[in-house]
Amino acid sequence: MNEQPRREKFFGACPHDCPDTCAMIYEVQNGSLVEVRGNKQHPMTRGGLCVKLKDFADHHHNPDRLLYPLKRTGPKGSKEFKRISWEEAISEIGARWRDIIAKHGAQAIMPYSYLGNMGLVQGINSGDPFFNRLGTTVNEKTFCASGSSTAWLLTVGPTGAVDPESFVHAKFIVIWASNSISTNLHHWPFVLEAQKRGAKIVVIDAYRSRTAKAADWHICPKPGTDGALAMGFINSIIAQGLVDQDYVDNYTYGFPELKERAAEFTPEYVSRTTGVAASDIEKFAREFATAQPSVIRLGVALERSAGGGQAIRAACSLPALVGSWRYVGGGLLQMPLWDFPIDWVKAARPDWIKPGTRVVNNLRLGAALTGEMKLDPPIKSLFVFCTNPVSQAPETNKIVEGLQREDLFTVVAEHFLTDTAKYADIVLPAAMAGEAEDMMWSWGHFYLTYNQKAVEPPGECKPTSDLWRMLAKEMGFDDPVFKMTDSELCAEYINWTDPKMGGIDMEYFKNHGYFKIDVGPADTRTPHAQGNFPTPSGKVEFLLHDAKNFVAGPFRAMYEGEQSGEAVDPLPGFVPPRETPETNPDRAKLYTLNIISPKSHAFLNSCYANEPHKVKVQGDQFVMISPGDAERRSVRDGDPVRVYNDRGDFEGVARVTDDVPDGVVVATLGYWRSLNRSDGSVNCISSDAWSGLGRAPTFSDNLVEVQRVN
Repeated sequence: MNEQPRREKFFGACPHDCPDTCAMIYEVQNGSLVEVRGNKQHPMTRGGLCVKLKDFADHHHNPDRLLYPLKRTGPKGSKEFKRISWEEAISEIGARWRDIIAKHGAQAIMPYSYLGNMGLVQGINSGDPFFNRLGTTVNEKTFCASGSSTAWLLTVGPTGAVDPESFVHAKFIVIWASNSISTNLHHWPFVLEAQKRGAKIVVIDAYRSRTAKAADWHICPKPGTDGALAMGFINSIIAQGLVDQDYVDNYTYGFPELKERAAEFTPEYVSRTTGVAASDIEKFAREFATAQPSVIRLGVALERSAGGGQAIRAACSLPALVGSWRYVGGGLLQMPLWDFPIDWVKAARPDWIKPGTRVVNNLRLGAALTGEMKLDPPIKSLFVFCTNPVSQAPETNKIVEGLQREDLFTVVAEHFLTDTAKYADIVLPAAMAGEAEDMMWSWGHFYLTYNQKAVEPPGECKPTSDLWRMLAKEMGFDDPVFKMTDSELCAEYINWTDPKMGGIDMEYFKNHGYFKIDVGPADTRTPHAQGNFPTPSGKVEFLLHDAKNFVAGPFRAMYEGEQSGEAVDPLPGFVPPRETPETNPDRAKLYTLNIISPKSHAFLNSCYANEPHKVKVQGDQFVMISPGDAERRSVRDGDPVRVYNDRGDFEGVARVTDDVPDGVVVATLGYWRSLNRSDGSVNCISSDAWSGLGRAPTFSDNLVEVQRVN
């Protein structure tokens, strides 16, 4: 009897835009990836994979994968392509770019990327050195966390704050604007362990998500009113005499001014504004202050309205007011990435950006491509990688209009012929995670995770890093970074001499697969028990002096010199949403419902939304609507409905449910418009307006109408 060949095992790291950054094991047999499973040794992800990743090996073998470079032969969007060689593809890109540069200058070329891959070598910033060297328009990347990060840095500074593993010690856990069970699954067991030990779990969200249903208490404010709610909590903490005055006096700045501002936010006023009962506001304040340690896990969605940044500043003030930082497991968790010893300047090379180079924000792609921005020179070539803007970006009908321009030369590097790729002139087949070496940082825990190349890419797919090497050679760049191997780049972007790296080297990762940076044991970590905040004052800064609005995040170095310069309110507060019946009554005469578009349970942004078995888990595009709103529109459960405003429309299936309040509809994100009931998806209706801080998006600040489709 013949024995089966032994399986080889390689360390893996999930590349997706998710705080969990799961450690994985690739199993390879006869040169083929046969299984991907969680690494049980990893203390945070513990061998589990989410519904998106549990059949990751099959994803690599998907028969619809792009395997060869393609050149468009039919009209844009027709999906008519012919196979070409890599030599032809790179040569044509180089020739077209040289012609554009000669006629219009390099800024007529624009890269466009985001977190389709988080890796240091293959991901979001991997192309920045090449495009900065070429002198193109800079792509400002603020899809998510830029507003949250700006507010965070202004209030508590670049601190990793509470270790997510420390949550087991908390007694009162607040999950604010995050659906952890769907989008932060591996943190949830630590929350459940705390609950078993007696902790109370509170979810603050504008609809009853999976996580809200599993909590002890769901607080449901109207969309975009979280700032008023947070200020109401501050008011009630002060009014009930629950302030830890010793902590406030020693480790905060601006309390008298905050107290004066908060006096406006009485429980009665906040209740009218948010829809949350005044008694619940007072109860939350009392329990948050007295059930120590109390901790807040901030979700990115909190930033997605006009006042999102101010809401986060107010929420970040709460733990300091009641002294939560004194305790293990007390305080705040936003994105621990602030402590990671990564050299972002080396990874992005902002020093190569020529003075005066223009910046185009990724939320304004449609306006940039259609001429609405009146750019000079106009964008003549777009290079898209690690993202699918026709699904993910706002005002997607404008983007499609721009991509259909015959004078726009578009190149897309992708795994599949996505809604964006189908408009490309050249499509380049990209390798998947198991086929390329990389190093993953995390925005949800303190582990660096190494991804080994387990198998060769199929067909003629290439790692994203190879694109920059080939294009650099084509454009005549001889810089050392374009000659480094992926292994060398993995090592190049880590600050190995930083004490947090514990004296290890790249060999450690090749032998172990991951390393928790040294921020202290989770069972004893209290980073701010005695202040020591990395702010100018060393304290939590309720009050700011002469602060200016800027883009904040791990990639901020790219945007130096291109800040908005707008003055920031010295204190936290409430900025009303732009589009609600209360704030925009004229618009509400046409569109009466606020829409929320959270991430889907079975998709990762638009990844997997083209795979039937994932769609079966997630369900077809649905629109959650309250029984009252459904009845007023003669909509029954299961009816096809159209969701629309003046920006666009999409269709879905009505889910009539008490999980959403009157005046709100919920439609999850990620569905491909080309695979949907109609040629539309949820971001067709989304405004490209920025929120108040950090040029964050306003995906939760849009009015729509819903009608039954006959």
